[in-house]
Amino acid sequence: MPPPGAPELRGDCADCFGLCCVALSFSAADGFPSDKGAGEPCGHLREDFGCAVHRELRPRGYTGCAAYDCFGAGQKASRHTFGGVDWRREPARAPAMFAVLPVLRQLQELLHYLAEARALPAARPLHTELARVYVRTERLTLADADTLLATDVARHRAEAVAPLLARAAELARATRTGGRRGRGAGPRRLRGADLSGARFARADLRGADLRGARLIAADLRGADLRGADLIGADLRGADLAGADLRDALFVTQSQLYAAKGDSTTALPPRLARPAHWRTAP
Repeated sequence: MPPPGAPELRGDCADCFGLCCVALSFSAADGFPSDKGAGEPCGHLREDFGCAVHRELRPRGYTGCAAYDCFGAGQKASRHTFGGVDWRREPARAPAMFAVLPVLRQLQELLHYLAEARALPAARPLHTELARVYVRTERLTLADADTLLATDVARHRAEAVAPLLARAAELARATRTGGRRGRGAGPRRLRGADLSGARFARADLRGADLRGARLIAADLRGADLRGADLIGADLRGADLAGADLRDALFVTQSQLYAAKGDSTTALPPRLARPAHWRTAP
């Protein structure tokens, strides 16, 4: 099993046929500068499948593109699933390529989380099972296009992956917080909760279960999120200035790109500080 952040679990645009720039839709209603339908090439997609405005995505309003991470699905679909033949050369295969991308991305994201769980010292009792489920999930990603499109990813996630990740997180949270959860941070209250715009400035959220929580535009300035489980949490526009995420669980680079922060935000060592974050005064 590769470590978290391994090349095969990160998007490599240079080795992809610009699939996300065609397969996915975006709209002005979601904050993009225009509308684009699924299967329609973005107007900024170049002939070599690169993005003509890649260095200017945020200033131009393409914040969703800047935060998007395929977890390696783009290059796997381009080079493995479809054998290096792009959708321009074989347009008849284009619909299948575009349909496969979101399926493959979900599976690659699961691989990313399994690899991160395997790297948790507290999850050592689960290492064998994590490796087994990783191999099982990886085999799904290596299937042909028809098999991928017939794969019930939601069922695989719910039955094989999610319970295992939850157990790994529980072990890690108990170790890092001495068995305590942050004040008001019980899993029944915060898991999957709509906390959009919530005020958590300087809150003690150590060990909080924030799985799938909507934290859109939440104020998390100076919050202590060590040991908090943030898998699937929506951090779009959340303010993480001065927050402590050093031991936060299952934080992804794309979550950070979607959030706001500053030079005092403490991050896990494997994650990079987004360039658009401000410098603290």
